[in-house]
Amino acid sequence: MLRLRRTPLEPRIELVPLIDVMMFLLTFFVYAQVLTTRVAIVPMELKRFSSGTEAKVPPACSVSIDLDGRVWVDRREAGLEQLATMVDERRKADGRTVVYLAVADGKGTVDRAPILQDVWERLKGSGLTVNIVGKPAPARTIQPAAAPATPAAATPNATPNATPAGPGPQGNQGQP
Repeated sequence: MLRLRRTPLEPRIELVPLIDVMMFLLTFFVYAQVLTTRVAIVPMELKRFSSGTEAKVPPACSVSIDLDGRVWVDRREAGLEQLATMVDERRKADGRTVVYLAVADGKGTVDRAPILQDVWERLKGSGLTVNIVGKPAPARTIQPAAAPATPAAATPNATPNATPAGPGPQGNQGQP
């Protein structure tokens, strides 16, 4: 009987199936990311109802304070003295007007906090709804609750309910 001598085959790693699997995973994750889009921003066609009425958005009046401390009402510069008059004109035009108060973000040339307080005081008596607006804050992560603090180890000579030693508001309490 003749024996055939064969050279042993060395194991090989095939890259084509590996590339196929990686492409499949990439496609899956991209598709999954598309499907996780928030519903609030997905465009959709809404059903029409014959019994409904169209929503009426109340008119808005914007009051802005820029980095230089200047006050603007609906993109027109206004002094603090004219602010109440200009907003009152908008209120007379439509009593449902909502005022949006905005302060520019950044380091300004003047302190804008007193100006904001003055604007708020002048708008407070106008009889209109006033909203302060700004950029949304970054998402906060919920931190796990911290473990309750353990009481400090009692000293051997300490007595419960003892008054701390040292001068206090009424002299040398706790000292003999």
